[in-house]
Amino acid sequence: MIKIICVGKIKENYLKEAIKEYEKRLSKYTKLQIIECPDYSNLEISVILEREKEEILKYVQERDYVITLDIEGCELDSLSLAKKIEQSFLNSSTITFIIGGSYGLHLDVKNRANYSLSFSKLTFPHQLFRVILLEQVYRSFKIMNHESYHK
Repeated sequence: MIKIICVGKIKENYLKEAIKEYEKRLSKYTKLQIIECPDYSNLEISVILEREKEEILKYVQERDYVITLDIEGCELDSLSLAKKIEQSFLNSSTITFIIGGSYGLHLDVKNRANYSLSFSKLTFPHQLFRVILLEQVYRSFKIMNHESYHK
């Protein structure tokens, strides 16, 4: 199972449609669960991070293989990500990706991670990044199954 825990809700319909499309495509390969945690604002950054941490970690199980999405994480190409996902499934039945809020992730969330992944040194809008992550997870399953899609 792939679980994606993210801060905030998707507002734009075109992003909702893209997410639905990748959910449909991924259903051929794995169960997918997307959990949206509240997006806190108008508070001190430390309070926001603490509240987001509490919300995120209540959905993380002890046996989950946790991959945080972090600009400071390791960068992988698509083939390496597919290999990372495939290897992670050898140790856990659930891979949990965590996408933080505007201020990143609380240190406790980062410390819970089994792996820290960066897609780029660029900053992406959190809502758009969810679609990018789903596309790359889908691409990984296509690669793992030796199916055409990846180039």
